[in-house]
Amino acid sequence: MQTPKLLLATALSFAIFAGCAEQKSDTIKIGEYASLTGATASFGQNAHNGTLLAIEEINAAGGILGKQIELITEDDQSKPEEGAIVVNKLIHRDGVVAVLGEVASSISLAGAPICQENKIPMITPASTNPKVTQVGDYIFRVCFIDPFQGKVLSKFANENLKVSKVALLTDIKNDYSVGLAKYFKESFTANGGEVVAEQIYSASDKDFKAQLTALKSVELEAICIPGYYTEVGLIARQARELGIDVPLFGGDGWSSARLTEIGGEALNNCYFVEHFSQKDPNPIVQDFVTKYQAKYNALPDGMGALGYDSAKILANAIKNAGEVNSEKIKNALAKTNGYKGVTGTININPERNATKSAVILQIKDNEFEYFATVNP
Repeated sequence: MQTPKLLLATALSFAIFAGCAEQKSDTIKIGEYASLTGATASFGQNAHNGTLLAIEEINAAGGILGKQIELITEDDQSKPEEGAIVVNKLIHRDGVVAVLGEVASSISLAGAPICQENKIPMITPASTNPKVTQVGDYIFRVCFIDPFQGKVLSKFANENLKVSKVALLTDIKNDYSVGLAKYFKESFTANGGEVVAEQIYSASDKDFKAQLTALKSVELEAICIPGYYTEVGLIARQARELGIDVPLFGGDGWSSARLTEIGGEALNNCYFVEHFSQKDPNPIVQDFVTKYQAKYNALPDGMGALGYDSAKILANAIKNAGEVNSEKIKNALAKTNGYKGVTGTININPERNATKSAVILQIKDNEFEYFATVNP
């Protein structure tokens, strides 16, 4: 007799499982939407890899409530409008009872209202914009939020870089970038720092020389770039070509091996906030790194670790709920406390945000080196 399936749907444009609209008594369907193609594909692919690894482990240990997990995947193509489409499909076509995703805040903000309206719990692995969980009581996250990340960047600039004059270069069309820039500026200036200049760009831009030339004319000691790796690598190269040699630093949007592929040596001695370090000696971290590397022949980044943690926390909530019921899963998620994940000890606060530590990584010779840990 075939073991009952626990169906975990992920949002990729090609479906591993073509689910039907009706929920069968011997299956459980859960959805995840991810950017597997498009501008932020590295984020989505790595988070998805972490999710897959977690599911394999859960199945090998006997599944949840005696049922196995089968993953269904769809691609939102790094587009908010596509994110809304696939979330609707997962809920109304596949009949999912929970959703994992998205990594990018703009796309999470497209999918979260649909989950909230239909009372389907959603966990975002890595969307740090505070607005995401403010959508409603069914929306959760396992990452820290941008107000905390902004304070981390401010503290790092003050105490580690020891700079007081910083410029901001922000992706004006990205909710994540705009929000993180705002929180950094508020914290940095409140602590006596000065944002001496601000320039903007748009995602997918390739030429940043005009903005960088404007910044070069200003007396500054560092540049904060709260953007995504796709543009940050190019910005770093063009900054060095123009003779700008001050440190560059930013948030977890830098977290991708593609960053150094794009930026190369221009990123030496630059810094970014991350959710974990591959070199953390914690046995939980090292066990995850070993298993991830064995499966994918690559080291995990923060997105992979967060994808892993989000799937594990959801599985833990289903187990604690005792049955496959969206409201009970939501209530169990809200009670998450002291969960020892790869990205730290995770507590879900009353606003459904994770409280946890952050890590600063330094880039040296195309490697991400552990620099410091900052606690809430």
